[in-house]
Amino acid sequence: MEKKPDHSRRKFLINTTLAATSMGLTSTLSTPLWASGQPKPMNHPADFDEGPVKAAFAEGDISPEIGMEQPGNYGKQYHQSFHDPCKVRIAAFQSGAGKALIISMDALAVYQPWVDEIKNHIQKRANIGVDEILIAASHSHSSGPTAMVQPGQYDHAPAFIQELAYEKSSCADPVYLEVVKKVTLNTALRALENLTEVKVGIGSGVEEKVAFNRRFVMKNGRTFTHPGQLNPDILRVAGPIDPDVGVIGTWDSEGKLLGCLVSYACHTTTNPGGISANWVYYMEQTIRGAFGQDCVVVFLQGASGDVTQVNNRNPDINPSGEDWARLVGASVGAEAVKTLLQIPKSERMKIRSHSTVLPLKRRMPTEAKVRESMKMVRNTPEQVGRTDWIFAKETVLLDSWGKQNPVHAVPLQVIQIGPAVLTANPAEFFCESGLEIKSKSTFPFTFPVTMANDCVGYVPTAEAFAPDGGGYETRLTSYSNLEVDAGTKIVASSLELIRKLDPDPLPQHPKAPPFRGDPWNYGNVPPETGRQ
Repeated sequence: MEKKPDHSRRKFLINTTLAATSMGLTSTLSTPLWASGQPKPMNHPADFDEGPVKAAFAEGDISPEIGMEQPGNYGKQYHQSFHDPCKVRIAAFQSGAGKALIISMDALAVYQPWVDEIKNHIQKRANIGVDEILIAASHSHSSGPTAMVQPGQYDHAPAFIQELAYEKSSCADPVYLEVVKKVTLNTALRALENLTEVKVGIGSGVEEKVAFNRRFVMKNGRTFTHPGQLNPDILRVAGPIDPDVGVIGTWDSEGKLLGCLVSYACHTTTNPGGISANWVYYMEQTIRGAFGQDCVVVFLQGASGDVTQVNNRNPDINPSGEDWARLVGASVGAEAVKTLLQIPKSERMKIRSHSTVLPLKRRMPTEAKVRESMKMVRNTPEQVGRTDWIFAKETVLLDSWGKQNPVHAVPLQVIQIGPAVLTANPAEFFCESGLEIKSKSTFPFTFPVTMANDCVGYVPTAEAFAPDGGGYETRLTSYSNLEVDAGTKIVASSLELIRKLDPDPLPQHPKAPPFRGDPWNYGNVPPETGRQ
């Protein structure tokens, strides 16, 4: 495809930095918000006045500038080209007094201080509670600089630690964050102002050929992440995938699909080349090809902490980034289209939400490990080996940050849309844990939403920390460091929230009338064999 720069978009990015200040969207990342996280009260009474379900969709451009940092690594790398727009994609729902605002960003991650800032500004400008707003990242590795080291995060630390954090690590860009906040606020308000009565359909398809668990039990008894294509030492895959393609579609009174939510569990790491929503772009294009170019597609990342597009047992050469993005996106999009075309719809559904905060301790490196790592990072990556240097740096940063913040207040949230529940957490959550929530949920449709409302890095299963476990996801870094049983606790707390909700019955297709009359007279004849 032709990759053209969008000059109007670039002008917008420049102008909106000043505009953000006038709207009150100033950065608060150096404030005590980093240490905040008191449980938010449940703000919903037991009963609501029900009404026809209303919905609206909107999207806004949050594409970064060429030259900005590209997230998804532990060091700095920079965008050099443009492929397709990164977006904030928003779905708004209302039934009676119940509302829900579901915001998905084409971003590697979102973080609680500025997520809460966005929610608070939306609450002030619109009649909606902060607990009714969900903000999640698609986890696109080809998106803008929202993630990893946050502005001001290491201002407490000595100069050498600040140098490691701000000059040697992947960092969020404060100017870009202001643009993201402003575009998100404006797009959210536009959606909330345009709520209209709709019919809603909920369903799930299956796509099991483009996502693969990347962890394998090896002959040495350990578990490796991405051991290498066709590695002969692979014994078996260490975890499952979740092939479900969950969809929530909304149709207007004329039968037009206004927008849809699509849930799928697969890392967005196909990287088609340049700034991009990743494979989500091709999913969107596929759905729009069937339903129209103004259909807004809101992607919700499932429990994909150990699931990517890479098939380590593929006997064939893997596709290029562009082809891989198209393969994953179009496959998931096609399954979403098939499901949307077949699901029954209803014009009355409950909209509910609950949230809580789960305090979880950090795993911290030993003092001996910190001393060893400090010696290593005072050398160059070339002297000690690039990989060893990177994770020594991460150990030093974790030691500095973790001593200041030994507990992370982990936000959990559930949002009900009729017979479906979105269960949100801020982790790169292992697929097995997401499947456990789904299997124990009281709802006919349960869609885990990860990388939501904050970022806590990888949360493996407890089994991944056993002697035969290991792999990349269990490494201690400044990004991933929650206690060993964090996954178990998140599952339990998420199920508690789900049980506070009462699912609606599933919508049904209109039933055909009983047979009356004669068969079709074109077809109720004996065979005519012709002249013998």
